Amino acid sequence: MKSSLVIACVLASGIVLSAAAQTLPAPAAAPAAASAGTAKIAVISFQVAVAQTNEGQRNYADLEKKYAPREQKAKSLNDEIESMTKQLQAQGANLADAERASRLKAIDDRKKELDRMAEDLRTDGNQDVQQMYNTLAAKVFDVLSSYANQQGYTLVLDMGQQQTPVLYAAQSMDITKAVIEAYNAKSGVPAPPPALPSAPGPQAAPKH
Repeated sequence: MKSSLVIACVLASGIVLSAAAQTLPAPAAAPAAASAGTAKIAVISFQVAVAQTNEGQRNYADLEKKYAPREQKAKSLNDEIESMTKQLQAQGANLADAERASRLKAIDDRKKELDRMAEDLRTDGNQDVQQMYNTLAAKVFDVLSSYANQQGYTLVLDMGQQQTPVLYAAQSMDITKAVIEAYNAKSGVPAPPPALPSAPGPQAAPKH
C-alpha cells in the first residue's frame, strides 16, 4: 500500500503538484523575445507555475492534512491484514480446518474493506485535487494574460502540454518563474515555511 494516497491521486490526475518542490532558474530581468515576423513569443510550464505558487503549495499541504486521518486508518487496516496473514502462515499447519477457514474469511473481509477504503480515497482525492487545480489555474491564467500583455507577448506556448510543438526554447524565453512571482505578489499568500529536517534515527551502540 502506498504511503500517501493523496499523492497517488495527484499523479493519477496528471497534475504536477509534486513539481512544487523543484527550483526554477531565475529569469532574465526582461525576458528576451523570439521574433517570428512581428510576433513576440514566450513559453511557460503552466501546470508547474500553478503548483509552485505559494497558494498552490499551501492548498496542497491543506489537502494532505485533510486526508491524513483517512490514510492513517487505511494504513492501520493494512498493517492488521499483514499481521493476520503472518500469524496464519505461522500457525496454519496446527489449526483445525474450521479455524483456518474462519481466519481466511476474516482476512478476505478486511482486504475487501481496504479496497473500498482505498477506492474512496482515490475518488475523493481526485475530485478535491481537480477542483483545487481548476480554481487556482483560472486565477493564474488571468495573471499570465496580464503579464503577457504588459510585456508585449503575442504568443505564449505551454511547454508542459504534449501536443504543443515546443522542441527547444531558450531559457530567456521561459516566463514560468516570472508569472509565479507576479501571482504571488497579487495573491498576497506568503511563502510556505521551509520543511523541518527529519529527526536523526537512533545511533547504533559502538562495538567494543
